[in-house]
Amino acid sequence: MKISGGLQEGGLIVGNVYDKYSSRNPVVRYAVRRFAKSMSDLVDQAAPQTIHEVGCGEGYWVLRWREQGFSVRGTDVSPKAIQLSQENAAERSLNPEMFTVHSIYDLHPAEDSADLIVCCEVLEHLECPEDALRALSRVATKHLILSVPHEPIFRMLNVARGKYLSRWGNTPGHIQHYSPGRFLQLVEQFFHIETVRMPIPWIMVLCNARKQ
Repeated sequence: MKISGGLQEGGLIVGNVYDKYSSRNPVVRYAVRRFAKSMSDLVDQAAPQTIHEVGCGEGYWVLRWREQGFSVRGTDVSPKAIQLSQENAAERSLNPEMFTVHSIYDLHPAEDSADLIVCCEVLEHLECPEDALRALSRVATKHLILSVPHEPIFRMLNVARGKYLSRWGNTPGHIQHYSPGRFLQLVEQFFHIETVRMPIPWIMVLCNARKQ
């Protein structure tokens, strides 16, 4: 699978800096398995017919769900990330048109709604996460899954594997940093949280569309 590997667009990091899904590091592999298990469990709990991943990057999860038989689409603000996701779809003989360029801030109910909206590892990159959650609330008709890095654990693990040492372990492009308390408090302003998972080093929540 093609990943961006730190590709920049307009001065911003797009997609995944590090290919965690193909890593040979046993600690990374264990963490990714736990993330994937939490994601799969929450998708099962939501029981959607349609899934829209906002901020899909190179399309890893959208392609996985499509191969599982879900009706899916993926959007990302980055044309370069969408190009990679379309190439990844074509390599699997899947329709690349399931991926389109779209900003999280410009989501519209008529075209972007789905039973399940997924927005993973996006909020930490945004200058206005509240505006992004407000936009997500417009299109999450039933459920929403969100995830962010669990700080400061995420940075500590980066340091432990010798990455981004000059940045104190902060991954390039991360401008928001969430402890569980801060993250849950933010999300609860817009959604009712049904389930919280902590697949270290991430925080993941399943929410329903009923506002508080």
